Amino acid sequence: MPLNRRKFLGTSAVSGVGVALTGGAVAPSVARAKGRPGRREKRYSFTVLGTTDLHGNVFNWDYFTDKEFDDKDHNDVGLAKISTLVNEVRAEKGRRNTLLIDAGDTIQGTQLSYYYAKVDPITAARGPVHPMAQAMNAIGYDAAALGNHEFNYGIPVLRKFEEQCDFPLLGANALDAKTQRPAFPPYVMKRLRTPHGRDVKVAVLGLTNPGIAIWDKANVQGKMTFPGLEEQAAKWVPRLRSMGADVVIVSAHSGSSGTSSYGDQLPYVENAAGLVAEQVPGIDAILVGHAHTEIPEYVVENKATGKKVVLSEPLKWGQRLTLFDFDLVWAKGRWTVEKVGAKVLNSNTAAEDKKITRLLADEHKKVVAYVNQVIGTSTEAMSTAEGPYKDVAIIDLINHVQKETVAQALAGGAHAALPVLSQASCFSRTARIPAGEVTIKDAAGLYPFENTLEARLLTGAQLKEYLEFSARYYVRTPAGAPVDPAKLTNAEKIPDYNYDAVYGVTYEIDVAKPVGSRVVKLAFEGKEIDPKAEFVLAVNNYRASGGGNFPHVAGAKQVWANSEEIRNTIINWVKAKGTIDPARFASVDWRLTRDGVPVF
Repeated sequence: MPLNRRKFLGTSAVSGVGVALTGGAVAPSVARAKGRPGRREKRYSFTVLGTTDLHGNVFNWDYFTDKEFDDKDHNDVGLAKISTLVNEVRAEKGRRNTLLIDAGDTIQGTQLSYYYAKVDPITAARGPVHPMAQAMNAIGYDAAALGNHEFNYGIPVLRKFEEQCDFPLLGANALDAKTQRPAFPPYVMKRLRTPHGRDVKVAVLGLTNPGIAIWDKANVQGKMTFPGLEEQAAKWVPRLRSMGADVVIVSAHSGSSGTSSYGDQLPYVENAAGLVAEQVPGIDAILVGHAHTEIPEYVVENKATGKKVVLSEPLKWGQRLTLFDFDLVWAKGRWTVEKVGAKVLNSNTAAEDKKITRLLADEHKKVVAYVNQVIGTSTEAMSTAEGPYKDVAIIDLINHVQKETVAQALAGGAHAALPVLSQASCFSRTARIPAGEVTIKDAAGLYPFENTLEARLLTGAQLKEYLEFSARYYVRTPAGAPVDPAKLTNAEKIPDYNYDAVYGVTYEIDVAKPVGSRVVKLAFEGKEIDPKAEFVLAVNNYRASGGGNFPHVAGAKQVWANSEEIRNTIINWVKAKGTIDPARFASVDWRLTRDGVPVF
C-alpha cells in the first residue's frame, strides 16, 4: 500500500517506512567455525540489484527516431530488458535473497514519460497510472531514491507517481520547508530471512541532489529544502544502526566526483556520493546515480574507521544493472558484513521481458502515434551533427523561436526597446529536421529537456564574460596544429548542454588562446558591443537558475518568464508557421578561429 504522507510526517523520525519480510529459500554456504571442531559457522549471502537514471525508458525504443534504440556501442535501454536480467539473477540467487533498488531520475526523459505528465496526465481525474510505476511495480522494486528530475513536472505529479508506486520513494534530504522534517520517507528497512533463525535487517537510505533547489526553483521554492548528502547521511546512518540494521546501503542520486556544476551557489556538493562514503561511518555500499557514467565497482575508505565502502553506478536509461553481492557471517550474536563486491550487467545481452512489453503495449502505441503527428514542413534538412563546433541552422531555429517569443512577450512594455538575444545548446548530436514533413518527434528531438523560457537583463560586459565562460568548452589548440573535431570539444569534461551559443550578436572564439581571453570581435548590428549597453537574454530556466554556473545570469533581473516547455514552444511555432525556412532565420554569426583564421 502507498505510504500515507501525513501519517509519515508524524512518525518518520522514529519508525521510518517500516519493515518488510522476505524469506531466504536458498541455503547459504556453511563452513566449519575456526577453532571450534564440530560447530558450523553461520553464513548468509544476498544480492542487491540497482538501476539509476532510467529517465522514462521502458522499451528499447527511441521515440525521437521512432525506431529501436541503438548507439555506437550498441547499448540497449529500458526496464523491459532490465526485468529479464533481474529475473535471471533472482533465479540464480533465490528470489528472497535479493533486493531491487533505484537511485532516481525516473519520470522524465522520454516522450513516454512526457505524455503521461502533460498530454494524458496521471494527475487528471480518473487519470492513467504512470508507465514507470506500472513497470517498476511489475518488476518488484523495493525502493527508489528521488532524483532531481522527479521535480520537473511539479510536486503534484511527483506525489501522484509516489501514490501509484508499490514501493517507497526515498529522500532523507528532501525536507518540508516549514517543518524541516522529511517530506518523503528517509529510508526503508527490509528483513531477509535466513536458514539460521536470525533475520538480516537491511536498511536502504535514500538521498537526493541539493541542486533541485536551483534547477527546479519554481517548483520547490518555499515548499521543500535540500540540505547536503553528507550532513543527512551522518544523521540517519547511526539511527539505522541503532535500530538494528545489519547492513546499510545508500541509494544516492549524486555522482562520486566531489564536484558541483553550480559552483558556490549552494553550500552543498552536487556529486557527493564519494564524500558520503569517506565521511560517514557505518555504510556498507552506495548505489550511485545522477552522473550518467558507468562505475562497475569503486572502493572508498572511510576516514574514521578505515572500512572499505563499495560504490557502483550502472549506466543510464537501463543500459546496465548493478549487482552488489554481500557475504555475511554470524559472530558475537549478530550478522557482520564480511565481504561486498559489485559488478554491472549489460542489458544488451537480454531480450525484452514480454510481461513488461505486453503490460504497456497500449501506452507505447499511443505515444508513438502522438510523436508521429505531422505539424508542418521544412524547406531543407537540418542536423545537429556539427552543432558543437559550428553555427548550424538547427540551433538557430531554437534560438530564433526563443528570441521571437520573448520579443513578442515584451512588446509594449518597459523593456520593449531593448535588443533580444538568445542562448541555446546542442542538446543532442543526433537531432534532425528532415526536408518535407516535420512531426512532433522531429521538433521535440531538438529539446529533450523539460526546460522553460525566461528573459533576463545583461550588460554588454556581462555578456562578454558569459561567452568567455561558455568558451571553456573547447580544447586549446595551437594555430597551425591539426584539428580533430572529435577532440576539440568537451574540455574539462564539460557536457554539450553546458556550451551556449548566443544568437543575435556576432563573435569569434579563438581556440588558440587561453580560457578567459577567447571571445573576440563581439559585435551587435555590426558595431563593437558597448560594455554598458543593456540586452535581454532569452534563456532556459536551468541556466537562469544557476545550472552550469554561468556568470551573471542567475543574479540578473528577470523581466519575463512562462511555464511552457521550450520544446512545446517550438512545436507550436512550427504549427503556426506551417513551414520552416532556414533562409529566414539561419546565419553564421559565430565561428571558431585561431589567430583570426577560421578553423572550419
